[in-house]
Amino acid sequence: MTCYEDLKARGLIAQVTSEEEVSKAVNSGNLTFYIGFDCTADSLTAGHFVALTLMRRLQMAGNRPIALIGGGTTMVGDPSGRTDMRKMLTKEDIDKNAERFKVQMERFIDFSDGKALMMNNADWLLKLNYIELLRDVGACFSVNNMLRAECYKQRMEKGLSFLEFNYMIMQSYDFYHLFQCCDCTMQFGGDDQWSNMLGGTELIRRKLGKDAQVLTFPLLTDSHGVKMGKTAGNAVWLDPDKTSPYDFYQYWRNVGDEDVIKCLKMLTFLPIEQITEMESWEGSQLNEAKEILAFELTEMVHGRDQAEKAQEAAHALFMQSSDSENMPTTELQAEIFTDGKIDVITLLVQCELASSKGDARRLVQQGGVSVNGEKVHEITDSWTLEDCKGKGLVIKKGKKAYHRASVQD
Repeated sequence: MTCYEDLKARGLIAQVTSEEEVSKAVNSGNLTFYIGFDCTADSLTAGHFVALTLMRRLQMAGNRPIALIGGGTTMVGDPSGRTDMRKMLTKEDIDKNAERFKVQMERFIDFSDGKALMMNNADWLLKLNYIELLRDVGACFSVNNMLRAECYKQRMEKGLSFLEFNYMIMQSYDFYHLFQCCDCTMQFGGDDQWSNMLGGTELIRRKLGKDAQVLTFPLLTDSHGVKMGKTAGNAVWLDPDKTSPYDFYQYWRNVGDEDVIKCLKMLTFLPIEQITEMESWEGSQLNEAKEILAFELTEMVHGRDQAEKAQEAAHALFMQSSDSENMPTTELQAEIFTDGKIDVITLLVQCELASSKGDARRLVQQGGVSVNGEKVHEITDSWTLEDCKGKGLVIKKGKKAYHRASVQD
């Protein structure tokens, strides 16, 4: 299987403007490409995984990545996917964030001996003269086309600032600059970046001629519908001081059943054939797949030693939670079951893990409830009378509160 075929099999390519050219370039092992990372926080998050692992995959095939730190574009603020304007950061804050990004990226990408480059667009964007930029680049952009771009649509509803309107020009200029200085002929990004990426290709062709050897590029999605990177309203960070290796492991261990195979394909380096075999797994086997996912990603970010410790701690906690003799228990009465089932809201209230149905609903919506080791995602989730017999249900609230609910046989 070629590198490009592997990317397709893993669900990483959403759009391709010229598949023949792109696949040939990716498979050649001689491609220089870039992905941009704006420095909006002092750590990368789990949401950056797709981009980071893609760079690593392409580098393993012989290609050269450029990790472009957005020291300049962060000062403008990307409006893509936003309904409000991003918080403006100082140059000092942006520079500090950029340094943290560099350290974390080195766990994914080999920057030795020129195998990859790390650059900062502040080095050229902050030196641009405004009038010269307007005369040199402004004529290459149609305002009508820009206003139709997907990246601006949400911001147009509340008011798009002129500052943000310039973001497409800045990102396009990055590609133009890298094409000239580094022979960078391809850009990758999330699906919300499509208009900005096309702008860069068009700028190069307008400035350097239609025959300029710039490739139109594939587009990877950030998640393909997988809700990754946040839990209970907070980001899952790659910095161990912000998200511990154990919490990081637990986050991936608790992904939804419908997402685990997608995440294994997109984010891990397990052979695609091995992951395909897991597609038929159910029940306890699906839990095993989640443990594989959690271990692989924790090892990638925090190292094997921390991954093993996180897995051991998770197993020990589960074993402790399985000890019914040392666990608070509520005996459920058959009459509280409706049509032979009990929903999670009623279950939490009956076990006094929630003070009210409203409180129970918030717990579930914030991702704070698991039953028998499975994260509860919907307030309509329910269990049968038979499910509650024998050892019953082991309910976990938050990180440490365990409770057993059962019905006498």
